[in-house]
Amino acid sequence: MKFPGPLENQRLSFLLEKAISREAQMWKVNVPKIPTNQNVSPSQRDEVIQWLAKLKYQFNLYPETFALASSLLDRFLATVKAHPKYLSCIAISCFFLAAKTVEEDERIPVLKVLARDSFCGCSSSEILRMERIILDKLNWDLHTATPLDFLHIFHAIAVSTRPQLLFSLPSLSPSQHLAFLTKQLLHCMACSQLLQFKGSMLALAMVSLEMEKLIPDWLPLTIELLQKAQMDSSQLIHCRELVAHHLSTLQSSLPLNSVYVYRPLKHTLVTCDRGVFRLHPSSVPGPDFSKDNSKPEVPVRGPAAFCHHLPAANGCKYASAKRKVEEMEVDDFYDGIKRLYNEDNASESVGSVCGTDLSRQEGQASPCPPLQPVSVM
Repeated sequence: MKFPGPLENQRLSFLLEKAISREAQMWKVNVPKIPTNQNVSPSQRDEVIQWLAKLKYQFNLYPETFALASSLLDRFLATVKAHPKYLSCIAISCFFLAAKTVEEDERIPVLKVLARDSFCGCSSSEILRMERIILDKLNWDLHTATPLDFLHIFHAIAVSTRPQLLFSLPSLSPSQHLAFLTKQLLHCMACSQLLQFKGSMLALAMVSLEMEKLIPDWLPLTIELLQKAQMDSSQLIHCRELVAHHLSTLQSSLPLNSVYVYRPLKHTLVTCDRGVFRLHPSSVPGPDFSKDNSKPEVPVRGPAAFCHHLPAANGCKYASAKRKVEEMEVDDFYDGIKRLYNEDNASESVGSVCGTDLSRQEGQASPCPPLQPVSVM
């Protein structure tokens, strides 16, 4: 941490109090609306949030931009009755406002480029008009405490007060671990069922679930954070249950004896009836990307073996781009977060966040079980 010891704890407590106070002023209880053709349904809200997440990857923006855009969208929808046909225009306007609030000047996308490349179906002038409507309804106050802000604070307090938190993950630095939690949080923010909880409650539930996996005295630390944030324990328990269930959707069920084999060649290993592996031409497609190149789709799975099949020689550039997008999901979080922990010059590879270290951490949470020695004919 930048300021170890009591000074760091005092600074973090001040930041938490300020964020809690800010959230209390801005947050409104989410009242589920009956889905009609005249208002935005929860599923439509979740779809547009997922679309904003893809735009964040597409334009290579900070996760803070996506978190603020989602918060602005939810605040606006809680204030007005919006027609579903205007939802994409509202969402892209919130996204543009968030980028101008969070990003550096040179990273803010040009409005014409944003309108064109996002395929929002809106013109630049329509986005600007919607911007003014959003600003008026939100009283020109965009600086709200997002769930990501609370995740940063709670994680920093946990690492500061429990230095042994990451002892079981020696290959992960605190910023790499926070990058992993950030990815999970952005996934949860696209769940309308979790809107019943404040952003601080959502972030604390995620940190609490993670601490439960890593340290035996996770409960006293959770209670300590709960008291600092002045939250209700029963709500936290309920939020933990829903978050754990929602994060389980990231996990993929695999056959009990399956082995995940990575072999980027024209052949792959497949199992025979007796469990022995034999070389065959690859016919199982590997994980592919959707048309917007945002996130990998779920690979084809079966009781035999699994493989990643690279395109032909004329598609090498496309395959390279796919790998870059896949690494970006955690890499862009890490680049921004490592400065919080004085890890600008760290030489550790971020790839460990997606590798076997997290497989050991999550247990069955990873879709890639640890590889074990196999006999090959």
